[in-house]
Amino acid sequence: MGLFATLLCLGTVLSLSHRVFSLGSLCSAPLNGGGAAPGDPYWLETIKHQGTSAFNPNPSSYQVFRNVKDFGATGNGVTDDTAAINSAMSAGGRCGTGTCPSSTVTPAIVYFPQGTYLVSSAINTYYYTQMIGDARNPPTLLASPNFSGFAVIDADPYIPNGYGAQWFVNQDNFYRSVRNLIIDLRQIPASTSAIGLHWQVSQATSLINVVVEMSTASGNNQQGMFMENGSGGFMGGAIPVIFLFRRCSQTPVADIVFNGGKYGIQVGNQQFTVRNLTVSNANIAVSGIWNWGFTFQGVTINNCQVGFDLTTGGTNQSTQSVGSEAIIDAVVTNTPIFVRTSTASNGKLGGSLVLNNIKLNNVPTAVGVNNGPTVLAGGTTAITSWGQGNVFSGTSGTPTFTQGNIVSASKPSSLLDSSGRIFGKSHPQYANYAANQFISVKSQGAAGDGHTDDTAAIQNVFNQYAGCRIIFFDAGTYYITNTISIPAGTQIVGEAWSVILAGGSAFQNQNSPQVAVQAGTAGSTGLMEISDMILSTAGPAPGAILLEWNVHDPSGQQGAAGLWDTHIRLGGAAGTNMQASQCPSGSVNTNCQAAFLGIHLTSGSSAYFEGTWVWTADHDLDAGNSAQISVFTGRGVLSQSAGPVWLIGTASEHAALYQYNLAGAQNHWIGFVQTETPYYQPVPAAPAPYSSTSAYSDPSFSSSINMAWGMWVQNSYSIILFGAGFYSFFQNYVQTCLNTWSCQSQIFNIDSSSTITVYSLSTVGVTYQLSVSQSGVVNESSNQDGFQETLTVWSR
Repeated sequence: MGLFATLLCLGTVLSLSHRVFSLGSLCSAPLNGGGAAPGDPYWLETIKHQGTSAFNPNPSSYQVFRNVKDFGATGNGVTDDTAAINSAMSAGGRCGTGTCPSSTVTPAIVYFPQGTYLVSSAINTYYYTQMIGDARNPPTLLASPNFSGFAVIDADPYIPNGYGAQWFVNQDNFYRSVRNLIIDLRQIPASTSAIGLHWQVSQATSLINVVVEMSTASGNNQQGMFMENGSGGFMGGAIPVIFLFRRCSQTPVADIVFNGGKYGIQVGNQQFTVRNLTVSNANIAVSGIWNWGFTFQGVTINNCQVGFDLTTGGTNQSTQSVGSEAIIDAVVTNTPIFVRTSTASNGKLGGSLVLNNIKLNNVPTAVGVNNGPTVLAGGTTAITSWGQGNVFSGTSGTPTFTQGNIVSASKPSSLLDSSGRIFGKSHPQYANYAANQFISVKSQGAAGDGHTDDTAAIQNVFNQYAGCRIIFFDAGTYYITNTISIPAGTQIVGEAWSVILAGGSAFQNQNSPQVAVQAGTAGSTGLMEISDMILSTAGPAPGAILLEWNVHDPSGQQGAAGLWDTHIRLGGAAGTNMQASQCPSGSVNTNCQAAFLGIHLTSGSSAYFEGTWVWTADHDLDAGNSAQISVFTGRGVLSQSAGPVWLIGTASEHAALYQYNLAGAQNHWIGFVQTETPYYQPVPAAPAPYSSTSAYSDPSFSSSINMAWGMWVQNSYSIILFGAGFYSFFQNYVQTCLNTWSCQSQIFNIDSSSTITVYSLSTVGVTYQLSVSQSGVVNESSNQDGFQETLTVWSR
């Protein structure tokens, strides 16, 4: 019960509110609620597992789903289950130990049934792993009193006697998820250093429903999470449903929870989005080591000594510290200091800070300096919008250093929940549903072997079962040769990131692009939940639009249509025909054109995307040496939606024209958003090997503007950008341009009419951080804040 409990009545209300108005041909009634009995295990434990890894050397024998009890774990809280769990993790020649940098062909779900699993050393996680506990009765990983290891769960282990070497390159540590687990450190002596999660990860990673229990003794040395590097990433997640026969209430449910400890979390990473974080009874809730930009959305801090303790003051690479911290919708109670920086600003940028909609209850100091003055007094009060850093307005490139109230963007009501906070919807896990309420695409005839044309089989499943069954894509790669149309009212769940792979003649013509996966038809409304999937292409596919998003929330509902832990991956993986051998770096091969467009949000759609990564591969995940490659995609994410749209913890990288294009868009919440410019540019220069077309509201290019835009905003209104990192690291695979901030002249353009408020924007390798009508406005020289440059606020 406790933090993981959601009331049955609430779950029933939500399910009833998601009725659909058209059902599959074999449906007799809509799927209105969960059918699991009170004592049933989570459906994922009992559903038939027939998933495969299509491009594994032995696909018929390789095991994707692994129940730790099948490997000898007992879950009785007494027997040491460490060896059994690590056996479930590693079996089948998986990618890890420092000998394999990455692999897409050895995916795994390591599943924990209800129970308490005693561990005496680290669970070392291999590449492409989802660790999932029973969402109905979350299991506990109990560290033994003599626990020996870096962390209970270690996502990037240090190699013994390796002089700091680790299993994986931290910036490339993709495809990880931990869900529905309680980590308990309290049997370890309080004076002993102990870590719940070592979470040094990058994109396509998530923490969902994780609780870490630690000592509350004074001076203890335990911490919930340690993250020293990486390029993430998203934390936050799903709400499991447990059957509790009580009255309905408005009890808040936290997604990632840290109780006790010296630190709740201690974090350093290029960028990260954290949503629904709760820390109670820790000395320091959040210790910030360094970053280029973090966005915290929805934070609860109770009975800590310090809320956010930030190392600040670094203004170049050698002194890198916390560059940007953006916090929104926080409630802090009985905590002497909310935010503490290590150095005083002394009237100039040395770490950017944005606070928005903060509620303080008995917090004497809102913002202070360690062993220094109070910058902003606290108490029992509210902070509407406050910042520390350089503020810009309009077309003026002159910064105003501000340590006080800043512009508070007008938030469209459609983006807010009933309490006035930015709306959030957690990763669907369907905890109160029974296994017989799911339908397997493999059981209905889809092969998922990466070669057989599964177009008709998949379409038949949608046509027959949409709205009355949850569609389960067993692990595999599903090759399609034409558009798959998903009706409004559909719920889709993958298994260890099941892949839909589009290829063939239908996707060959960039002058006549073809949609691979269509989510709803134009004008449709209804539920649309897609989780744990990857959309990709088998090249060449220069005319492929991977995902056309048409569906809109039903009237009176928010976030009914969305993606969770679902990604676009183009090239750089087995089965794509666009790997190092076909597309070596520096080559311009027409067979290495991967897609026309990643995601298109059409004008009538709404969308809630959480953790989505649109990646045109810069290196080969399956080459064994992470070899750089040259793969070409026209465009990243195009939004023409009138909203509401929430892009939470999303990223788009290496498309030729732009990573994000807001064209006639309205009512968008975006944060943290991250982009990278293609490493090959300007050889060829943008838009090559594609061309600009007005039909898709493309930007135009010239001899002076010949690199992809990180974000291009035109005729768009009521847009809030709350944390962004737009990066340009190369010119034709050479990085000397970083020394002079000249890899790219301009990266973020806003036209003269759009209304957008920008908070906490960091850039790398760029001369002008922000442009208006393609004229550079904010020069990086004003905002040097570490390896990155950081703008605190821009508005008109």
